Amino acid sequence: MYLCKVHGRCVATLKHKQMQGNSLVTVQRLSAAGTAEGMLMVAVDCMGCSIGEIVLVTTGSSAREAIGDAHSPVDMAITGIVDSCDSIEKI
Repeated sequence: MYLCKVHGRCVATLKHKQMQGNSLVTVQRLSAAGTAEGMLMVAVDCMGCSIGEIVLVTTGSSAREAIGDAHSPVDMAITGIVDSCDSIEKI
């Protein structure tokens, strides 16, 4: 799993049939110091998160399990909203 910051919504009116009904958000991984680093990525929002929140993101088969469909094309899903994290000072 990764700690990421939610940057915005990603609207796709046409999606693979196994992704219908799932909302998408853009996220960016956080460094150990709590700063955003790397490129923006798109994740399925399983938690109903808001822009600016720090979230737990899982990838691969764990992401597919998180949305309840092991055969979906999903590769990244939000599985938690972080309230606090001892190793990151900026939350």
